[in-house]
Amino acid sequence: MDTKKLDKKWWKKEVGYQIYPRSFYDSNNDGIGDLNGITEKLDYLKELGITLIWICPVYKSPMDDNGYDISDYYDINPEFGTKEDLERLIVDAEKRGIKIILDLVINHTSDEHEWFLEALKNPESKYRNYYIFKRGKNGLPPTNWRSHFGGSAWEKVEGETDENGNEMYYLHLFSKKQPDLNWENPEVREELYKMVNYWLEKGIAGFRVDAINSIKKDKDYLDLPVDGADGFAFSIKYTLNQPGIEEFLGELAEKTFKKYNCMTVAETPLLEYERYNDFIGEDGFFSMIFDFSYSDLDMAKEGFYYSVQDVKISELRNKIFESQLTQQKYGWGAPFLENHDLPRSLNKFLGEKANEINAKLLATLFFFLRGTPFIYQGQEIGMDNFERTDIAQFDDIASRDQYQRALGEGFSPKEALYFVNKRSRDNSRTPFQWDSSKNAGFSKDENVKAWIELTGSHKKVNAESQINNEDLIFAHYKKMIDLRQNGKYSDCLIYGEFIPVELENDEIIAYVRKYENQKVLCINNFSELKQETKLSEIAKVLEEKEIKIGEILINNFDGIENDGEKVVLEGFQSLLVEIL
Repeated sequence: MDTKKLDKKWWKKEVGYQIYPRSFYDSNNDGIGDLNGITEKLDYLKELGITLIWICPVYKSPMDDNGYDISDYYDINPEFGTKEDLERLIVDAEKRGIKIILDLVINHTSDEHEWFLEALKNPESKYRNYYIFKRGKNGLPPTNWRSHFGGSAWEKVEGETDENGNEMYYLHLFSKKQPDLNWENPEVREELYKMVNYWLEKGIAGFRVDAINSIKKDKDYLDLPVDGADGFAFSIKYTLNQPGIEEFLGELAEKTFKKYNCMTVAETPLLEYERYNDFIGEDGFFSMIFDFSYSDLDMAKEGFYYSVQDVKISELRNKIFESQLTQQKYGWGAPFLENHDLPRSLNKFLGEKANEINAKLLATLFFFLRGTPFIYQGQEIGMDNFERTDIAQFDDIASRDQYQRALGEGFSPKEALYFVNKRSRDNSRTPFQWDSSKNAGFSKDENVKAWIELTGSHKKVNAESQINNEDLIFAHYKKMIDLRQNGKYSDCLIYGEFIPVELENDEIIAYVRKYENQKVLCINNFSELKQETKLSEIAKVLEEKEIKIGEILINNFDGIENDGEKVVLEGFQSLLVEIL
């Protein structure tokens, strides 16, 4: 293993916790989570053991896409509080040894941002070149690209038609209220860099960087083959991971991140592995990236909810191994199970088999992968998906689009609703379940109605019932975090080499972490039936004559069946054990 990759940068030891502020805790009884709500719950997070919080956007916003449509990068949206509230949160978190990173959304702004308002008001102003405006042709938009949220990726500008009848449009890869910024314009870039440095000066530890591999577009703006009944085409061939994006990202890093000892974790879906060195290498643009290769295995067709399918464990194993080995080769990663854009992992990976034992299984599998682990709010207590009975119950703009798209493809309303229930981003955005009261303890007043419906599982799944119970999911996460951060195998579990254990048994996912003279095996049975593994198989992978099982570090069952030659795992048993 390359010793350069063992550089012990501070962010490698962190344990991240993602907070979706609207849904975490409502401190002022308005039905919406806020910054003071996070501050009030810092002791809970300290008890869990996490060391870093990623807060989804709290900047000023019309909330068309729940804060990912920013109208003022320098101000806080009133529903979340004030700048002073954020500054107090940073200070109070630091007192508990917890760092804060913010979301950085710089592919697009809100259409209510002053830059865009001026661009519409005065086509001759410099702000027109802050965004991407193009003439349509023959009564059609400039291209047939589909927005990620459905419909055309181009929105017509009213009253701007040339002498030939061609109308003006602006590009929005996401909602029509999220116009894409023109990164080809150096003035735009400098404005963004100034803003990034402003927040780093405020004392945050860094950023999660949103949709960053969309900032470069193919300059030819060509049509693509239609791939849906709506007559549009998925645009990523010309709008994602484009050649030349490295120039923008290199400049961004040099003028902002590299001036500070900060941490950056980038959202880079579908980034080709051969480009990882530029992104997370020794002199990469970012500290680490989220790899989505295994998170979307439940969709047969990228970006289409109506293609939902069961996840094959062998495929999950192969994707995890490939991802880990690639990140290890070039730099550092950020393993995760859930986030605000995905359904709950229990339901996604285990479907009807979802239960407390399985939650611990998934947790162990992912938490000890090489990289800085991220836990999403509620994951640590086993929060699950909901089941809505009407599309009107969904808040998420993408879910409503996917419902209509499924209908357009010929599916029935019942089928379309099934798909959206399975894949909706709302699944992970429901209020955190603090207790079993009427509104799950989300607001101080239990009669306050939350901005989005609860999952309905809070009577049985809530933090209050778990915090003092050593047998439940919260305690499992707490133990894993403590073991990684403070145990005698800490260096091994943080910096150790990742070694995939390729077993013939497709029901088992196993790997070894190795550091100096320490070796730790993580082995997980995804079958409901007992499965056995010969220790000689693992020894062969490690190029050793024989191995023995030593101390049991993590176990979601009471015991382990080990006769010295083989390990027999109960159905859904998960182990982290010392190897001698």
